[in-house]
Amino acid sequence: MALIVGALVALGVGLLAALAGLGRERSFYPTIVIVIASYYVLFAAETMSPAVLAVECAGLVLFTGLAIGAFKRSLWLAVAALAAHGLFDYFHQHIVDNPGVPAWWPPFCLAYDVAAAAFLAWQLVAGKLRAAPLAER
Repeated sequence: MALIVGALVALGVGLLAALAGLGRERSFYPTIVIVIASYYVLFAAETMSPAVLAVECAGLVLFTGLAIGAFKRSLWLAVAALAAHGLFDYFHQHIVDNPGVPAWWPPFCLAYDVAAAAFLAWQLVAGKLRAAPLAER
């Protein structure tokens, strides 16, 4: 069920953003990447474990770097970051022992990430969004 709900939420957010014009802003999808990555830090904070928090913060720094690169260079990096975070969700329990993560979260987030990556890729291929920023004048 978490897989289905995650994918439907991602598609709903993508469609709403496209219809409302939010998705046209270059910062929209990179910001989504940062917010998604921040949830594991939230779950780590609930454990009150500095070690778990440090590991999850490292992941947040990595995905924030990808998000900034996506904003400055190409939204294709946001597609890659979302897909990579989906892989991170899949392997998370084998990489990090974070007891604050709800059991349903990794499959929900994996489905959200993959669906959001696919939706953004479709927007780029269809020419609805520009991958690269406008040239500075």
